[in-house]
Amino acid sequence: MSQHPQRYTITAALPYTNGPIHIGHLAGVYVPADIYARYLRLTGNDVAFMCGSDEHGVAIPMRAKKEGVSPQDIIDKYHTIIKKSFEDFGISFDNYSRTSAEIHHKTASDFFKKLYEAGEFVEEVTEQLYDEEANQFLADRFVIGTCPKCNYEEAYGDQCENCGTSLSGTELINPKSAITGNTPTLKQTKHWFLPLDKYSDFLNEWIVEGHKNDWKPNVYGQVKSWIDDGLRPRAVTRDLDWGIPVPVEGAEGKVLYVWFDAPIGYISATKEWAAREGKDWEPYWKDENTKLVHFIGKDNIVFHCIIFPSMLKAHGDFILPDNVPANEFLNLEGNKLSTSKNWAVWLHEYLQDFPEKEDVLRYALTANAPETKDNDFTWKDFQTRNNSELVAILGNFINRVVVLTHKYYDGVVPEYTGNYEELEQVKHFPSVIGSSIERYRFREASQELMNLARLGNQFLQANEPWKKIKEDPETVKGIMYVALQIAAAIAVLSEPFLPFTAKKLKNILALEGNLSWNDISTKDILIPEGHTINKAELLFAKIDDKEIQAQLDKLEATKKANEAANKQPAPQKETATFEDFTKLDLRVGTIIEAEKVRKTKKLLKLLVDTGLDKRTIVSGIAESFSPEEIIGKKVTVLANLAPRMIAKVESQGMILMTESPDGKLVFVNPDEDDVMNGETIN
Repeated sequence: MSQHPQRYTITAALPYTNGPIHIGHLAGVYVPADIYARYLRLTGNDVAFMCGSDEHGVAIPMRAKKEGVSPQDIIDKYHTIIKKSFEDFGISFDNYSRTSAEIHHKTASDFFKKLYEAGEFVEEVTEQLYDEEANQFLADRFVIGTCPKCNYEEAYGDQCENCGTSLSGTELINPKSAITGNTPTLKQTKHWFLPLDKYSDFLNEWIVEGHKNDWKPNVYGQVKSWIDDGLRPRAVTRDLDWGIPVPVEGAEGKVLYVWFDAPIGYISATKEWAAREGKDWEPYWKDENTKLVHFIGKDNIVFHCIIFPSMLKAHGDFILPDNVPANEFLNLEGNKLSTSKNWAVWLHEYLQDFPEKEDVLRYALTANAPETKDNDFTWKDFQTRNNSELVAILGNFINRVVVLTHKYYDGVVPEYTGNYEELEQVKHFPSVIGSSIERYRFREASQELMNLARLGNQFLQANEPWKKIKEDPETVKGIMYVALQIAAAIAVLSEPFLPFTAKKLKNILALEGNLSWNDISTKDILIPEGHTINKAELLFAKIDDKEIQAQLDKLEATKKANEAANKQPAPQKETATFEDFTKLDLRVGTIIEAEKVRKTKKLLKLLVDTGLDKRTIVSGIAESFSPEEIIGKKVTVLANLAPRMIAKVESQGMILMTESPDGKLVFVNPDEDDVMNGETIN
């Protein structure tokens, strides 16, 4: 294993407080960051793992408008939900702060002032989109229009979520205000810009040349593309009333742009933590021996690899990130995750639906992490990961070891007899797993952990202590001793991936917590002869089809709700005169017979009592209704429609139908059941 710097500052992207945390956030950022931080602590390093709620930006007041509350209500609501769900899920932040905190406002303001006073900003009067009716400038997310690159019609004023292109509101085709729906006008306003073009040479040298071999190809490629295209000045202020006020003369009504203030949140969170713990925060951000690592999703690459480093370079006092191992996106059941469309698995809901299964989700997301390409989360894969790997491999091995130790030796570790190479094989796993983690290959690392459990199962299966116990009890002692050493190694090495399971397993094995990561590779004895272990308890339980179906049904309900919300009513037909309407003879009738029309899929032949007569009507409703379920049904009949032949049957009228939001046919009929057949509808 490589030599570590002694101090690490690890940051995880600040989540927006305009909605809860979902599995896309977890897979992309928080689970890999937590695995990394836990591993580094276990290997004896000084770790500051920082995060916090991003509570500024346009998304917050937009959500507040939608819910009819204040922005403060929104950030308080979601900060509480997010913070608690992270805690319940076992994300081991050293500090989880928030950008509305006073220490952050001061840190961000001071940072801006230092750059301002050093002449690092360019001051420009530009034309910005303005909503006359709302009487305000339209910051990025308050503008929606057509993307000039891919023609996506719902692109935002800062970025197209379809093709990922970074935009400004004035570049959109047919821009509309998200507040009033009006077409905005252009109005002059003054802003401060960070001239990124000034830092091109620095970025070229630092990233394009300096990190060609150690940064992930998806990160390196995106950064190189931006630099090659030519960097342009980027505004650091916004016309908005929600955020950190710009701390200079003549900037009334303006705030720091959220992309400028949010990454400074990592620094203010570290300051807050250090003050609370009685530490000095500066070495974690200013000492060259500190390794700074940003965990983010791919939509944040430009901010963390070009803009924030340029800010740090302009300031002059701070270290630069050693790595930015951004992940790609996680989709859900084949569709893009979306907070606004509720197409997500929300963490706080998962924790309610699957109590004590935090590690199952951690493992499923790690084993299927979108490290180099977008991946798809499916509930079936989640179930398979649990049942076929966690239960059948890891859980099964531990259960057999503990049960047999109690059965044969009353829970006391037997003496070591024999000579087994598996004890040496175990010693390789800390460096193999550690090497994968250090190279940000968390999927690979999780599978190496599972290989250790496989080694244990294969060892037991090959030696069959349950068969040898009667004729060769001495050999069985050695077999069970080795199996217990493997179990102890799993208890330590599983902690970064499965912290709740590791704690439970250490309790079962009565390990006092005196085993470190490096002990697994250096010590010959992990759990000594004569040591007493506790009773077995299941580490994992099978997840049945019914639990999975409940989650699929929840998603199907979301899909139908979205379809209903997005369904546009058919446009109004040509104007009809009153005389046109009076020609229609609409009558109440009852279906008295129904049968399928031969050689057709959609048609039913109905006999309808119209009050005037009993007549045959052919209706295309066979895919929505069976003949049996509609006999006796009250219907509305267009009685004076000219007869016509349909599938060789003469149809003498029409039944009135409409559609429900999910596309199901519905009869248009009177509310009252006692309306008589033949009554006219006026």
